[in-house]
Amino acid sequence: MSATATGWLLTAVAETSSEGSTDHASERLANEPVQPIAPYQSEHPEKVELGKKLFFEPRLSRSGFISCNSCHNLSRGGTDNLPTSIGHNWQEGPINSPTVLNAGLHMAQFWDGRAATLQEQAAGPIDNPMEMAYTHTLAIEVLRSIPAYVDMFEAVYATRDIGIDHVTDAIAEFEETLVTPNSRFDQWLRGDDSAITADELAGYETFKSIGCVACHYGEALGGKDFHRMGLVHEYLTENPSQGRFEATGEERDRFSFKVPSLRNVERTYPYFHDGAVWTLAEATEIMAYLQLGRELPQADIDNMVAFMRTLTGEQPQITLPQLPPSTENTPQPVPFERE
Repeated sequence: MSATATGWLLTAVAETSSEGSTDHASERLANEPVQPIAPYQSEHPEKVELGKKLFFEPRLSRSGFISCNSCHNLSRGGTDNLPTSIGHNWQEGPINSPTVLNAGLHMAQFWDGRAATLQEQAAGPIDNPMEMAYTHTLAIEVLRSIPAYVDMFEAVYATRDIGIDHVTDAIAEFEETLVTPNSRFDQWLRGDDSAITADELAGYETFKSIGCVACHYGEALGGKDFHRMGLVHEYLTENPSQGRFEATGEERDRFSFKVPSLRNVERTYPYFHDGAVWTLAEATEIMAYLQLGRELPQADIDNMVAFMRTLTGEQPQITLPQLPPSTENTPQPVPFERE
């Protein structure tokens, strides 16, 4: 946790805890495997605003229709709520789209962790033929053809010579702001015992006692490491993804995936890398069996689901940006391609 985040956390504890209970809250924060999410304060608001426009910019795709927000819809928990995403020319994506919310808290990006940073991740879909199906060169040509964008890039980067690194840097800075603080569980972590119910607390205690926190810990309750899908029992799926193996080529990484965040998990269905499970209760039951070898009683499942619903935080409040118009020099989109 950064010094800024730590300072925010101490302030939040002091503000939400009455005198005499601050020690209780501090002890809870020190002893729990989960930490509250801190608001993200960017030092570059103009870059954030530019990144927001680019996040919503469909002209970075060949069709002129698909944007970052298409698969990471900020009105739907940062996902598209589909088993796998719909790409260019209605192609079926190979894997479930992870939420973009709180992604800056993760150790790496994509299910297989092939991108080390948000900036590196932002470059991938633009020139992926199954996703936005453009090239970086053509995407930059689009932006350079629009004077308003050239002016914005100059204001942020002190150059009118736009490059793909500028584009991905701005998108990444915007995505860093997409955190979801102040969930009811975070309020409990900061000392407000009334923030969650007895059943929700019981679900959290079960979550810890059976071993879920071995993978789902930290601010994001995930995103910190990779684990094999099916540690105790094999996971049967028709999805061809080999997980981390596809990034490293190491046999030990076959079927290992980045642990997904449980923040806002009630909004990020369907679940797993193949998007095969639509309910949180079923996902909980399956994961307990696959990863821990446990068959949970229904009461434990119900309580754990209730706990996980307390992890929904304040959603980013986004004003839809107005994008500058194209010019006669802007490459035209190709929304329909026929063989």
